[in-house]
Amino acid sequence: MVFKKVRLIGTSDESFDAAADDAIDRAQDTLQNVKWAEVVEQGVELAAADGRQYQCEVEVAFELEGPQ
Repeated sequence: MVFKKVRLIGTSDESFDAAADDAIDRAQDTLQNVKWAEVVEQGVELAAADGRQYQCEVEVAFELEGPQ
C-alpha cells in the first residue's frame, strides 16, 4: 500500500475540535480512501470582527489507487 498526505486548514467560530472536523469532513467528501488524520497545528485568528476564528491545520492520509 502507498499513501499520500495533504495538509488542510479547517476553521470554526466554535472550537478547535469543530475546526479539525471541518477539515476532515471536507477531505472525506473530496478524497477517496481517507485512512487517518493528524492535527499538526492550531491557531486562533483574533482579527475577526465578530470574535475568534479557530483554525486547525490537519494532515490527512489517503491510500493511492492503482497497480503497485
